[in-house]
Amino acid sequence: MVKFPEADARLMKNIFVCRNCKRKIRAPNMKVIAGKVKCRKCNGKVLRPVRKK
Repeated sequence: MVKFPEADARLMKNIFVCRNCKRKIRAPNMKVIAGKVKCRKCNGKVLRPVRKK
């Protein structure tokens, strides 16, 4: 899908999706793993990485 690394970093790096409401959130990996990041819409802490098509 992505043809050059700059676009790949912009679209995929540090972007997570809330498993409850499917909202995208940009946050550092380590904060998500530590559970310090929560969704702005539903306040859920269960996040997954964005899918690469």
